[in-house]
Amino acid sequence: MYLSSNIKFLRKRKNMSQEEIAIALDSKRSVLNSYENNIASPPIEMAMRISDYFKISLDTLLRIDLTRLPEYKVGELERGLEDYIKGKYLRIIATTVNSDNRDNIEMVSEKASAGYTAGYTDSQFIAELPNFSLPFLDHRKKYRSFQISGDSMLPIQDKTYVTCEYVEDWSSLKDGLCYVVLTKEDGIVFKRVYNDIAKNKKLVLVSNNPLYKPYEVNIEEVLEIWKYVMDHSKTLE
Repeated sequence: MYLSSNIKFLRKRKNMSQEEIAIALDSKRSVLNSYENNIASPPIEMAMRISDYFKISLDTLLRIDLTRLPEYKVGELERGLEDYIKGKYLRIIATTVNSDNRDNIEMVSEKASAGYTAGYTDSQFIAELPNFSLPFLDHRKKYRSFQISGDSMLPIQDKTYVTCEYVEDWSSLKDGLCYVVLTKEDGIVFKRVYNDIAKNKKLVLVSNNPLYKPYEVNIEEVLEIWKYVMDHSKTLE
């Protein structure tokens, strides 16, 4: 286990003394010194406090030698980016349910899409969206239907609704499949996605229509991802 060396490593990254970290942890310098030099092991409550303070999971602190990781990787761990990608951080999914207490499929029209970036976690906003159900879909999964605009994803036509399955672990995205991606900058986009998260922390978004050039999105700009399941004509409006 690497807890002792990781505590020392992370303290030095902060340019803080043992005394300063001990105060932050509501402990004593001598106690922290014993942890860093592997003379004593912190009790579970203190270990969790150390984990919370450095914002790195206890499992990582115990099992991974942070001193051997490249700088960018340690930075990602400190920012919680890895957990963000894998959905280990709580993502609030506002939803509505039917009389059987099963999730509805909410419909995000082209008009409503303008407010979806701000309202996707707002239960009141989601409750005001039209909804429907498809009994043949897996009721254990969450679905939502988005109305797409433009001709970038032909043969799927302008104003078509695409019903998609919520994706929690973004590292599981499959190259070339179609997804609805919600980003801070562009809002809702429907594209083929190529997963470049592991190497460059990016997604590459590609249109079916060759007139539209592929482009990259930093994963930290992404808010939600939904995997395409099926599409419906605009007569659903």
